[in-house]
Amino acid sequence: MRVAIIIERIETWRGGAETSTLEFAHLLAGRGLDVTLFTSSRAISPPDLQIVTVPVTATPRPLKTGRFLSKTAARIADDSFDIVHAITPIPIADVYQPRGGLIRETVDRNVAMRPNQARRTLKRILAAFNIKQRTLLDLEDRVMRPDGPAIACVSNYVARQVHEHYGLEGDRVRVVFNGVQVALATPEERAADRRDIRERYRVPADAMLLLCVAHNFKLKGVNPLLHAVARLSAAGSHDLRLLIVGRDDPGPMAEVARKLNIADVVTFVGPTERVAAFYHAADVCVHPTYYDPCSRVVLEALSRGVPCITTLHNGASEVMLDGVHGFVIPNPDEIQVLADRIHRMRDSALTLRMSAAAASLGPKLTMTRHVDEMIEFYDQIMASRSRTPVAVAR
Repeated sequence: MRVAIIIERIETWRGGAETSTLEFAHLLAGRGLDVTLFTSSRAISPPDLQIVTVPVTATPRPLKTGRFLSKTAARIADDSFDIVHAITPIPIADVYQPRGGLIRETVDRNVAMRPNQARRTLKRILAAFNIKQRTLLDLEDRVMRPDGPAIACVSNYVARQVHEHYGLEGDRVRVVFNGVQVALATPEERAADRRDIRERYRVPADAMLLLCVAHNFKLKGVNPLLHAVARLSAAGSHDLRLLIVGRDDPGPMAEVARKLNIADVVTFVGPTERVAAFYHAADVCVHPTYYDPCSRVVLEALSRGVPCITTLHNGASEVMLDGVHGFVIPNPDEIQVLADRIHRMRDSALTLRMSAAAASLGPKLTMTRHVDEMIEFYDQIMASRSRTPVAVAR
């Protein structure tokens, strides 16, 4: 089976969609499929798959996505692929998988982040004049037409968005829940990481360590998290520590922490290649996101046995039972609710039970399982075209 995967950029520092797509492509090739990945990023093809760079360097930035997809469509028309799998919306796809969520929902959630109606109205007006966003919305609208491709959703949350925004459901829409690749550590390695990280960032051995992993601090709810920690600190919880890992500019949020008088308990770590070590050091992963189709951060934390606190605006919350694997709160702006859930996690016996429950979810959250289900979807799509499904190695 020959599969073309289309994604505009593949630099993994950009976020979870890029990381997941590369993991997916490698595992797909490992099943014996012939995989070609089309991208505007410059990258050397690894041994197991082909990466085709579609250059659009001379194009004005707001028009790059449209130009990339136009040139990619022309390239694919000259070849013969069994499945065209698009991460970036393109009407010629057989499967559209919005790993970053629907464009329309992304716009709505970015508007909802604004603190009052006036700012929300302004944000929506500005979005209407954003050329790149308008291009993506037009492409998504075309993909969602009645004669468009099958839709693979990384969570039920995304499937609901597809129905709410476009009225699509039934056989054309399939939930293939997201997955992650996690190399599990030994108890000795986990203990060593816990000691190292806590010593490095001066976290007392008996302190409750909260971990937030985010590359977009505003979208992922760092501001309400800081306010929740401030409330707990003011109420006498002085043994809390918060590490924030990610590449976003820490300046604005560090200023919020300073004004809230919690700068001494919050550390902005920056980006790291050792994120697993931070999971091993943490007692709780806090991800109060305003929008996540299905957060890799939460799936990785749960797979490593770290209880999570997240929101209903995160598709990854669907695998969690509230009060069993952590807590799921309705909205990141409910700061008192967030503070209460963090406070409850101070019960070490509860946290220990949640940790064991979280770790038990690991086998259900693998990218291997995700790939298996996607191949089955490919087979069904090909069969619906009266073509014989191709047997692949399992």
